[in-house]
Amino acid sequence: MEALVKYDSRDHAVEVRDIPEPPSPGPNEVILEVKAAGVCGSDLHMWHENHSWQIKLPLVLGHEFCGVIADVGANVTGFKVGDRVACETAASVCNQCIYCLTGNYNLCPNRQGYGALADGAFTRYVTARPQILHHIPDNVPFAHAALTEPICVAYNALVEKTSSMKPGDTVVIQGPGPIGIMALLVTRLRGASTIIMLGTDRDKHRLDVAAELGAHHVINIQQQDPVEVVRSLGDGFGADLIVDCSGVSAALKQSMELVRPNGTITKIGWGPQPLNFNLDPLVAKAVTLQGTFSHTYSTWERVLGLLSSRQINLDPVIGGEYALNDWEKAFTKMDEGENVKSVLVLN
Repeated sequence: MEALVKYDSRDHAVEVRDIPEPPSPGPNEVILEVKAAGVCGSDLHMWHENHSWQIKLPLVLGHEFCGVIADVGANVTGFKVGDRVACETAASVCNQCIYCLTGNYNLCPNRQGYGALADGAFTRYVTARPQILHHIPDNVPFAHAALTEPICVAYNALVEKTSSMKPGDTVVIQGPGPIGIMALLVTRLRGASTIIMLGTDRDKHRLDVAAELGAHHVINIQQQDPVEVVRSLGDGFGADLIVDCSGVSAALKQSMELVRPNGTITKIGWGPQPLNFNLDPLVAKAVTLQGTFSHTYSTWERVLGLLSSRQINLDPVIGGEYALNDWEKAFTKMDEGENVKSVLVLN
């Protein structure tokens, strides 16, 4: 079967290759036939060899996906051949550490994620644990269900973290990429009174999408000072919450300037660059800085419910659907900012 494979540790070392189909499922496994898979910013980072996390090589890319169950193991209950399902990213966890045992398996030190340490979904068939599968509501198309994962990233960061946002908050989102746009959708549902989206020259289209989806202010930081704008709002002390989706380490310096005293900075984006600046403003403002990673089962169930009720609208987010052999066009459209999200439609 064809698969999109990263085969070496260098820029653009990605191509479609033929790989073996998976064997029959084990007693506690299912085989999922992939129908749609979202292209993530992390896939672009691995394409360009500028990622900051461990991966295996060669690697089938892709971790945002859904499809139809093609085969089930003897012990599997609750799922049958033909079921439409979305799949989480944690291909395997140890099920023994304190994080697994307390339901926080996203933080398992032995976690192997699809498209990183386990072969991913840019192919025809994927083997999965039934514990990470979720039935797709009948009215949710595959292209939308494939994007459950990035919405879950934003939902986990903004709803399920201890310092989650509150109705009436002023929120600044740094970076109008896929996760930034998903964060915008969730902050609207969460009741933010003012949402400010920050981008750069290359983000013109994505900033337009952010405005269409409800951002109250969209700011090109290369043309306008975001600190000046944010401090002109409300009482002038800054934003209650900064959500860093930029993937650039230097964005934290800007976050510290934008956040109000006793505010929160939630960092979602990965950035391998060193900081090279002073963190004392965090202390002076008594600011909470928190990281957030991935998601767990309940997040997926809630997000699929939001998709089914159309409280999250992905139509403006999906810039195009592409066959596997058109993967480079799908990647490039996202890389150049023309698509917020590209979806590979398989099989």
